[in-house]
Amino acid sequence: MKMKQKLVVLSGAGVSAESGISTFRDSDGLWENYNVMEVASVEGWKQNPKLVVEFYNQRRKQLATVEPNEAHKIIAELENHFEVTVVTQNVDNLHERAGSTSIIHLHGELTKVCSNDRKKFVEDIGYKTFEYGKLAPDGQLLRPFIVWFGEEVPLIQKAAEIVEQADIIVVIGTSLNVYPASGLLYYAKKDAKIYVIDPKEVQPISRRVIFIKEKATVGMKQLMLELGGNEKHSD
Repeated sequence: MKMKQKLVVLSGAGVSAESGISTFRDSDGLWENYNVMEVASVEGWKQNPKLVVEFYNQRRKQLATVEPNEAHKIIAELENHFEVTVVTQNVDNLHERAGSTSIIHLHGELTKVCSNDRKKFVEDIGYKTFEYGKLAPDGQLLRPFIVWFGEEVPLIQKAAEIVEQADIIVVIGTSLNVYPASGLLYYAKKDAKIYVIDPKEVQPISRRVIFIKEKATVGMKQLMLELGGNEKHSD
């Protein structure tokens, strides 16, 4: 029996945008009209933890009202043909809800909380709200299970190892010049095929890349055709 090729999807905010999820960091540095550094940094947590907790309570509430879009669903369907791992910068659970089974959340998960001390305790609270000051069973303060600016990305090495083994890499909804997608591509095998789906102009990288200049939903439909037919290459 022929082994399935390994395919890695590097996904970012552009995938969830069509579901109505605001992008994590817009060009003006705001996220849902909040300064990103006030609600998504270690400094912000120290300065106003109640604001941070309420911010993520609202994001969780919003997440409960949206659904996976066609891009999420097609990514899940890829598992019928490939051994797929999704490495996402998104903190929502739309990949899971669409049916993807192997997902690495580089920046944490919105539906979980954790202990403040090195995130040793993690609890899935779904779409519930939680109050600032609540303690984990280990006695530590509970906080959102999010990787904030100023913190290490604990799963980056695992993601790099997955990318190293990939036969096909799909970059979707994230810029090639923004970490961590840009760094992860350096781990790709020389003969790995790299597809980039983005409606905007993307900075070229020093690799042979197949560009699909479309939004996520349209781009994923085209990718399915590309994977099964002729491919247009851009050097």
